[in-house]
Amino acid sequence: MDKLDKLIEDAMKGEDRVLFEDTKELGYFALGLKQFRGKLGWVTWVIMVTQSLMFLAGIWCLYELYIASDALLAVKWGVTAATLILIATNLKLSIWPQMQADRILRELKRVELMLLNRN
Repeated sequence: MDKLDKLIEDAMKGEDRVLFEDTKELGYFALGLKQFRGKLGWVTWVIMVTQSLMFLAGIWCLYELYIASDALLAVKWGVTAATLILIATNLKLSIWPQMQADRILRELKRVELMLLNRN
């Protein structure tokens, strides 16, 4: 919590303070787990299952690379492993913009509730 948040909290009345506490900012892990619920929760589940399968396939390809005896075969397994792991990482990172959008929407709802409470 920064200085401005502290000043706002100190200036609030009783019911505004309760509203402030009810809409408190979520932590990183709570925000990440929230992506699995709601209207688009199924999309997150599909992305995470696909990402996990690609990562496991990439690890398997790395194992095959390690036991390959031929250089050409090792290159094929290595390129496949690198591609799968990079795509899996990209899928994992695709969730972050939605987390940021949820954080911004939460703050907008917080401000909206405060404005409605004033009237």
